[in-house]
Amino acid sequence: MLLDTASLYFRAYFGVPDSVRAPDGTPVNAVRGLLEFITRLVQDHHPDELVACMDADWRPHWRVELIPSYKAHRVAVETETGPDQEEIPDTLSPQVPVIEEVLDALGIARVGVAGYEADDVIGTLTGRATGPVDIVTGDRDLYQLVDDARGIRVLYPLKGVGMMQATDEAVLREKYGVDGPGYADLALLRGDPSDGLPGVPGIGEKTAAKLLDAFGDLAGIMAAIDDPASRLTPAQRKRLDEARDYVAVAPKVVRVAGDVPLPDFEPALPKEPRDPQRLEELAARWGLGRVVNRLLVELRA
Repeated sequence: MLLDTASLYFRAYFGVPDSVRAPDGTPVNAVRGLLEFITRLVQDHHPDELVACMDADWRPHWRVELIPSYKAHRVAVETETGPDQEEIPDTLSPQVPVIEEVLDALGIARVGVAGYEADDVIGTLTGRATGPVDIVTGDRDLYQLVDDARGIRVLYPLKGVGMMQATDEAVLREKYGVDGPGYADLALLRGDPSDGLPGVPGIGEKTAAKLLDAFGDLAGIMAAIDDPASRLTPAQRKRLDEARDYVAVAPKVVRVAGDVPLPDFEPALPKEPRDPQRLEELAARWGLGRVVNRLLVELRA
């Protein structure tokens, strides 16, 4: 089980009231909500391995070089040497280090790699997996990794974590008319305002799905531009032709990396906390005793 951790703690932050606070009054709604997510996931799905994948760089420079608008609207502060600072609610950002400390004390693997997003870590781990993988995320971008033959699916939270959409190829075909790899091409053509991806003007989701169905993949669609006998309409041919520069670079931006240099780590779900004393201190400091104890019960089950 691979967690798109930031996606989940953002959902927890907005889903759990900020009246959930530590004894000193500091909001801990994202921390508590994420731990409740993990407890329910362990209870419902019984993974033998679980990795909390982190955004060491939420807006990698190599993606921005290819498409400068990539996530540009979410930049709070630009930096010369490190990752740009993302616009995050004031009461969420202080909770992220607490989340990291609690996961470390529990012994739940936490993996982030400089220069890469959590999606890229997930893509690399999925590529290396020898058995089934559940990817837990509120980000549809990771639908591109769905692969029935390898048992790879996305668990997408619909309401909290109690109601999850288990996304396999049948779900993708019903909703979007594509398979996993086809979803990346669909997203590229359609664009994604939330990520600052412009897409091909005039090519929406339905048109993109029809083009992929007709021509197989992105390469087939682009080859059809130069084929006078292809079934592209004059407007589609013109729009795609004008978007050649974008289409040439967008795949590297949209598709998750599969070659991230991962550190050594232990993915096995712990039965006991790695650092019981530190976990006890954190639980007391942040008022997390009950939620931590519930998670420990599930880890030991």
